[in-house]
Amino acid sequence: METAKLKKFAQYARRYLIDQVTVKMEFVLASESTARRECSRAVRDLEEQLRKTSNEQVVEKVAYTWFNRFCALRFMDVNRYTRIGIVSPAEGQFQPEILAEAKMGHIDEEIVPDKIRQQVFALLNGMTPSRDPQQEAYRLLIVAACNYYHTTMKFLFEKIDDYTELLMPDDLLSGTSILTYTREAMTPDACEDVEVIGWLYQFYISEKKDEVFEGLKKNKKITPENIPAATQLFTPHWIVRYLVENSLGRLWMLNRPGSRLIEQMDYYIKPEQPETDFLKVTSPEEIKICDPACGSGHMLVYAFDLLHAIYEEEGYEPSEIPEKILTNNLYGIEIDERAGVLAAFALTMKARSKNRQFFRKGIQPNICVLDNIHFEADELKAYMDEVGHDLFTTNLYTTLRQFEEADNFGSLIRPTVTDAADTIQMLDVKKVAGNLFLSKTNDKVLQVLKQADYLSPKYHVVVANPPYMG
Repeated sequence: METAKLKKFAQYARRYLIDQVTVKMEFVLASESTARRECSRAVRDLEEQLRKTSNEQVVEKVAYTWFNRFCALRFMDVNRYTRIGIVSPAEGQFQPEILAEAKMGHIDEEIVPDKIRQQVFALLNGMTPSRDPQQEAYRLLIVAACNYYHTTMKFLFEKIDDYTELLMPDDLLSGTSILTYTREAMTPDACEDVEVIGWLYQFYISEKKDEVFEGLKKNKKITPENIPAATQLFTPHWIVRYLVENSLGRLWMLNRPGSRLIEQMDYYIKPEQPETDFLKVTSPEEIKICDPACGSGHMLVYAFDLLHAIYEEEGYEPSEIPEKILTNNLYGIEIDERAGVLAAFALTMKARSKNRQFFRKGIQPNICVLDNIHFEADELKAYMDEVGHDLFTTNLYTTLRQFEEADNFGSLIRPTVTDAADTIQMLDVKKVAGNLFLSKTNDKVLQVLKQADYLSPKYHVVVANPPYMG
């Protein structure tokens, strides 16, 4: 894959989006801003987030959120996974297809709710005054499209009714807009392989990575929030193949010595001596594979390809295979939310490439982004009183404290609780979520247990290119 153009675009996009979001935030937070009158809840949420973190972190997050979404929509447009071009023009046109169609009176009712359609038409026919009606109408269409894909990909397209929408870049249609540059970089050739998403992410954070290491030379410590930028490295495809073929591929060949899978594994090293001591599997549905530092999912994407071949060889119905792989086989753990989102997206695209109806199934890939979770002492005491001290074992209590620095330790955390999934079921029975005062604590407890469940030693294959800061 030719990466020079991708690198130039991704680095420019980060700077451009950060500048745009910064300007929009200043405008939104102005004392007499329109946003304060019309979107007061979103503005309050933004101010609350700024108090919890910092301007820099909020701007960075919103910028990469829109970068991820624009790149994802472009990839889906090019591969015709969208019902209509969301950020891409139809053949021979210049404006995004969804806007061009709207100007002709056609808006997809499945993608765009009736209320939004009426707002778009009112802007385009002049019923609603606007300095730039097409730009405003297109922003509404973009948000509607993102909300439409929320059902399919909750991890990437959260429902947009918050400050993320308020901080969307203003210019989306000119010849110098972020979407114009996105289309120029993400050509049809570049979008033939979902690997392009991983490259874009690596290049997007590359300047941040350089900043972190420059600081290291000046004896500045790498803080937890900068660990992802410092440690992310997109693994070359041949290394991915070598690692996956000699782990997953090896496991399958040991269990099926006559398998033709070997014919597509160019990097597989056949054992010199027959092996008798190996994990026994009777069907591909049993195999659980984990990348404990999955990044944007390169290892898991190639594991998907091998697993698909294995399922086919075993005679499974082709339309069922993608769902079985994402449900039963592949697991990823990551400390960087941005990378985790892209790993889930890459796997979803692999599944969609094999089954045209996959989006309708609502399957979410098993990607766990480890979050810091902190409990106050009195908070846990009240919770224990509610659920019962018999359920609150020493191991459970210890595990609830193990994720206070998850962004620092990542998959090195070894949960002391050994029955996380069972504990989740028991807590569900307790109906704590209905207790208004304890529901937030309950959500945090369940989140810890779900993270602990991913980190439990239960995988047939663990394959990774471990992160390092060197």
